[in-house]
Amino acid sequence: MYGPFSSTPRYNTAPHILFPQPNTFHLPTPPFLSPSFSPSRVRETRVRISDRRRTAKRVSKLRIQIPPSPLTMIAIPYLTALTTYFSYGLLFAFGQFRDFFRKIIDWCSSNNLQGYPPICLGLEDFYIRRLYLRIQDCFGRPIASAPDAWFDVVERFSNDSNKTLKRTDKLSRCLNLGSYNYLGFAAADEYCTPRVVETLKKYSPSTCSTRVDGGTTDLHNELEQCVANFVRKPAAIVFGMGYVTNSAILPVLMGKGSLIISDSLNHNSIVNGARGSGATIRVFQHNMPSHLEEVLREQIAEGQPRTHRPWKKIMVIVEGIYSMEGELCKLPEIIAICKKYKAYTYLDEAHSIGAVGKTGRGVCELLGVDTADVDIMMGTFTKSFGSCGGYIAGSKDLVQYLKHACPAHLYATSISPPAAQQIISSIKVILGEDGSNRGAQKLAQIRENSNFFRSELQKMGFEVLGDNDSPVMPIMLYNPAKIPAFSRECLKQNVAVVTVAFPATPLLLARARRGTKTTEDRDRAVAIRRHIGQTRH
Repeated sequence: MYGPFSSTPRYNTAPHILFPQPNTFHLPTPPFLSPSFSPSRVRETRVRISDRRRTAKRVSKLRIQIPPSPLTMIAIPYLTALTTYFSYGLLFAFGQFRDFFRKIIDWCSSNNLQGYPPICLGLEDFYIRRLYLRIQDCFGRPIASAPDAWFDVVERFSNDSNKTLKRTDKLSRCLNLGSYNYLGFAAADEYCTPRVVETLKKYSPSTCSTRVDGGTTDLHNELEQCVANFVRKPAAIVFGMGYVTNSAILPVLMGKGSLIISDSLNHNSIVNGARGSGATIRVFQHNMPSHLEEVLREQIAEGQPRTHRPWKKIMVIVEGIYSMEGELCKLPEIIAICKKYKAYTYLDEAHSIGAVGKTGRGVCELLGVDTADVDIMMGTFTKSFGSCGGYIAGSKDLVQYLKHACPAHLYATSISPPAAQQIISSIKVILGEDGSNRGAQKLAQIRENSNFFRSELQKMGFEVLGDNDSPVMPIMLYNPAKIPAFSRECLKQNVAVVTVAFPATPLLLARARRGTKTTEDRDRAVAIRRHIGQTRH
């Protein structure tokens, strides 16, 4: 690995300044600008760069700019798209009609403070009131047990057309097809649970302090070393929340004059982190290395906006497994392109670490990629490890810098000691360091179940996204009427599923996400899905 996140610079002929100032990394001077380069070659190089910029500008003016869209990656039948648009249009029209008369009839009984505009205003508020509330019983269902293969779902009811939901004392024992508990560590485990209980007795539930004050225990240091060894990187830093790991790290690494090139379907935490960094953001079509290379070439030729100076640094951000699509990242091709154009690689393995690969080490192990070729590796502990928090793994210089510059490390309470122990213990089980082969069995089981379940659903005629070996299996629903119908019918059959709709997905691409952990649960889920399959048609 090369660059400011390692001890070796990308350009060995130029001096290397590691961290000149917060929020800014500078790439070393390229060879063609080094003192040993002749002035004539410098002028020739500048002419070539100028020609490329002018050519890129002319091409960009002639070419129709089509922004990357998830709709271009999923073939939606024309009739399905038409009926889905019609359904949303009908809901929108009736919602606007009701709002119009509500303003006329209820204007005198408004609860707004005099002189203040409504605090909730806009299309988001309209969507919540007129569309989401109709089916809100399908989302956020509370549970009353551990998120094991089977768990207890609290029943709810509404007396005001779903505007408010009230919990009851009734519980439904349901097959869990919705949580991220891929390997089952979130439930009681014969190796992990006793150690977590002992840690709770010794350290209490929280450190009540930040890492730089009194919030670092020997468990935190052990966890960081354990994670670094597991992902095969020199060092790692852990945080108490997975979402914050992305949204807080990116503004520290990138800043004005830097370029972020992001996959069009990256997670919201990456989107918000990139926006907060102040860097220039460009998007490439989902999982298309060819378009990534096109964007890189164009941006390198054009340089920074207005000034056209070279970028201080370029970072390409991708995910190992995309949580809404279940697709594996084309990591080998992307890394080859990043090396070619001297761009850093940021890999989010929230859904892949611990779930894929022979020993659970994620997409790098699955696809045969050397982790040294990935500059920054990010992951979370909320999926495969049954805990909470996230991590960043990379060079020792990178981790040392983050410990002195990242607000999530400096000002946030450290990860709970019992949660840290849960992660350490689950990693030991996965690697077989507990003296058993349960970890290997869990990995083989989730791979077999995922591939079998995906194959059976496709045989039944359902449109299932994702690649083989991926534990994420989205089933496309499309029409908004099918979201509550599918979810409620599954609940009647004692199956808990997760349905996902706008704004978490594009308007036309509503879906349900599923996953199973045991063979018996897998077979039961297939039988139930066959029984309620007519919900979709």
